[in-house]
Amino acid sequence: MARPRHIDAKLVAKARRLITQTQDLEQYRAAQAVLLPAVARTTLEQTAVILGVGRATVPRLQQRFRQLQRPALRRRRWGGRRRALLTLEQERSFLAPWIQQARQAGLLVVSPLRAALSQQLGRAVAASVIYRLLARHGWRKVAPDTRHPQSNPATQAAWKKNFLKRWRPC
Repeated sequence: MARPRHIDAKLVAKARRLITQTQDLEQYRAAQAVLLPAVARTTLEQTAVILGVGRATVPRLQQRFRQLQRPALRRRRWGGRRRALLTLEQERSFLAPWIQQARQAGLLVVSPLRAALSQQLGRAVAASVIYRLLARHGWRKVAPDTRHPQSNPATQAAWKKNFLKRWRPC
């Protein structure tokens, strides 16, 4: 049998006060998730059945209630940029010098940008990091190359003219 959960008496008193005052269903459920195990000595499974939620939701509701009572304990929610190399402000300041260069040249080459970011961070970064950084700040590839740099339009036109003459059906 699992050990009974100890819930602080002050927290139970706050939950009782909140249940009588709140109009918010989320806060009401969170307070119930604290009160039921403390007062009625219900297990997580029993509390979940009473509240109409899953077993794993009950500790989350209890944690949410504790966070409502002490906003200083609030942690980040799920998701977000947890593995970011730079903050958004740092990224903006990093890209600022490159804006003028991109306006003058009409394009931005990724390799020097990648080298500068690697130097600033003190470690190597993949090219995909740069492409995601640029996309995050609204930069995009405006137009793809329309032709191969070594193409010869005259040779292509001559080939088109003579193609049907050489073609024979099987």
